[in-house]
Amino acid sequence: MSGLYEHKAHKPFRSLLPSVLLTAAVAGYSSVSLAGATFKIDDTKWLSLGAGLRTSFFAQESAADDSRWSNDFTVDNMRLYLNAQIHEYIKLEINTECQTCNSGGEVRLLDAIGKFEIDPMYNLWVGRMLVPAERREMNGPFYSSVYNIYSVGTPFEPSDFNTTIRSDGTSAGSFGRDDGATVWGAFFEGRFQYAVGVFQGLRGGANKDDNLLYAQRVSYNFWEVEKNPGYYTSGTYYGKGGDILTVAVSNQYQEDGAGIVGDSGDLRATSVDVLMEKVLGNGGVITLNGEYKNYEISGFNMSSRDRLKNSNTRNLPATDPDFVAPGFAMFEGNAYDVSAMYLFPQKVGIGLIQPFVRYVNTMPNNSTNRNVYELGVNYVIDGHNARVGLSWLYGDRLTKGVGDFSSDADGDDVNAVSLNFQYQI
Repeated sequence: MSGLYEHKAHKPFRSLLPSVLLTAAVAGYSSVSLAGATFKIDDTKWLSLGAGLRTSFFAQESAADDSRWSNDFTVDNMRLYLNAQIHEYIKLEINTECQTCNSGGEVRLLDAIGKFEIDPMYNLWVGRMLVPAERREMNGPFYSSVYNIYSVGTPFEPSDFNTTIRSDGTSAGSFGRDDGATVWGAFFEGRFQYAVGVFQGLRGGANKDDNLLYAQRVSYNFWEVEKNPGYYTSGTYYGKGGDILTVAVSNQYQEDGAGIVGDSGDLRATSVDVLMEKVLGNGGVITLNGEYKNYEISGFNMSSRDRLKNSNTRNLPATDPDFVAPGFAMFEGNAYDVSAMYLFPQKVGIGLIQPFVRYVNTMPNNSTNRNVYELGVNYVIDGHNARVGLSWLYGDRLTKGVGDFSSDADGDDVNAVSLNFQYQI
């Protein structure tokens, strides 16, 4: 996911963006234009522009009227990227996302990061950025190994549970981002990588004392060292990164980070993820991804969780015994997501064939389990920059949804088909 907050500050950004792009183009034209959309201003200053688009067709069994298959064309992501260096040790990153692409479209702020990058071992980012978490969150949608990584994946982190940032106790960030600061770096020739951050987390509601969220991620590269910007990651390198075996642990904690006013709970979210990618002698590439999550909320009354899922209770008078103020009902329990893929070395047309299999299982406390099987194939034209995917999915994860972990959550095993396209520059 990805997201923005509703605040007057985002309106000037939208009006400023065309001017920024025009200024960048002029700077690139009047100075030295580098490869692609990178513009050199002087020996230490530069600016780069980019864009990304993900679109898909998704059809699901018994999801339309009369138990027919649904047929949905969607624009899942549309992003504009702006990166710049304004000093030898200071950089800037601003990215946007089309949050409501399928309801007319509205471009809002995704990332706004001031970067102090002085030494590979110690760097500081301040602003709105990815909260250190498991690999899936650090990959983002554009650098994951499969397309449907979120829609049928494991439960979201607090910062990825909503598409907008609000101060009414219903969100703790958006699209995996939150406002805060992160210190990150690497030791032992880059093999040990870390990111430690402090963020706003849940705003209002159960978090009446305005407690902060603390997030950490550490990883170790046993084979080749993964090379990514900052503490970002990738779900595959299509063999271009050599042989990779990386194990990581992440953790997030916020006191009063879930629940409702008068019935809050302390949230702890711990994850372990593994990436193994092996380049074979024939040039083929095997990629294995694995992720395990364990979430716990201490002190939250489960009866409140059941009432939270019913938005109608929020419209009742506050004096009604069934009234529940808006709250933040996060996932509790265990979940894992495993996938395996093989990239054939022989080019077919303009790309490479990459079949894959995937299994996701979510096991909430005090709610029903849900899982999904996925079998698909990627047509890889230019790595993460140009890729087409086709997959078949089956399971009750498709009908039980991404956020209903109440005791009476129900759903059937159904089939679905996904055809998707990814473009990026």
